[in-house]
Amino acid sequence: MPAAALRRRRYHVFMSKAFVREDDADDQDDLVAPPVPVGSKNYMTPAGWRRLQAELRQLAEVERPQVVETVHWAAKNGDRSENGDYIYGKKRLREIDRRLRFLTQRLEIAEVVDPSVHQGSDQVFFGATVRYADEDGNERTVTIKGVDEADTARAEVSWISPIARTLMRAHAGDVLELQTPGGVREIEVLAVTYPAETG
Repeated sequence: MPAAALRRRRYHVFMSKAFVREDDADDQDDLVAPPVPVGSKNYMTPAGWRRLQAELRQLAEVERPQVVETVHWAAKNGDRSENGDYIYGKKRLREIDRRLRFLTQRLEIAEVVDPSVHQGSDQVFFGATVRYADEDGNERTVTIKGVDEADTARAEVSWISPIARTLMRAHAGDVLELQTPGGVREIEVLAVTYPAETG
């Protein structure tokens, strides 16, 4: 989504907050995002971009309107201080709005990079899936993703992580030195693969 469209959507979403917002104090840190090195771009795969866009649309067009409707209904039901629907709804609205601001900000500065252009290469670039072994023979496979999309549960690491920085630009067969909290460890790059071309 072009930056101008994101800005228009942000205006629409956040101008409608006025009647439900009571306190800005707990929202002051909502624009804090994982750091991107100064002078670097916020690299993201096409799949990561689409996933964040879909989440933004779901929150802005489905979840938020539903919660606003619930809060509006609950506000008409008497004492708000003991109204569970109202209190929970207001809390959920603040959570949604923080996430919407985060997603909007990060999508506006994203640089989408398609890793499939390196398919067939044995050199490590953004988006590569790398199998490597440490000096004890333990093997591990990681995929290098963007700061906002990496998921350690799926063996994805951010391109700014120590392991990704060590692997970047290496070739299959290279032996590298990885800085760890326990000292320098040698790792060997065993295989480098890339996803098929994305449609």
